[in-house]
Amino acid sequence: MVDLTALTPCSGLLPLRKGSVTLSELDPGRITSLMPCGGQGAALSAALERAHGLGFPAPGRVTQTEGATCLWTARDQAFLIGPDPDAALADHAAMTDQSDAWAVVLLAGEDAEDVLARLVPIDLRPAAFPEGSAARTLCQHMTVSINRRAEGLQIMCFRSMARTLAHEIADVMASVAGRRAAG
Repeated sequence: MVDLTALTPCSGLLPLRKGSVTLSELDPGRITSLMPCGGQGAALSAALERAHGLGFPAPGRVTQTEGATCLWTARDQAFLIGPDPDAALADHAAMTDQSDAWAVVLLAGEDAEDVLARLVPIDLRPAAFPEGSAARTLCQHMTVSINRRAEGLQIMCFRSMARTLAHEIADVMASVAGRRAAG
């Protein structure tokens, strides 16, 4: 009989530390995509508030409570991250389980913005991208979702790109650490 073992998207790749920066894998729990049905955006936000204590996020934003996050991902689209979605949400939105489709990592440390700035075409300085901000962008050739958390920058990419994401970030972490060490 074959013994199958579930592995995380970044199994064997992370955590990494180079200089002042760490890259670690996060376990987000359940990830459910939400797309409000036509004209149901306000009703979906109210249903999210009743069921999970948070509303549907504005573009480029994240809403959060203890144990639940709603992350903007595109026009009229968001991910509910953490809890199983309340069944009442289906009255107002198309929902799909995305839990196994994504790799989720956290880039943290003094030079985290410097590392990611070499890979993405957006301004990640805290003044331009404060805590609670979210962006869908490219990281090299990969589509990613980035949001700023208190502890660092959360990056989500398709599970199939996890190894590439870890490799690209690790290379830049080494470069930034080397520059810092050289003075």
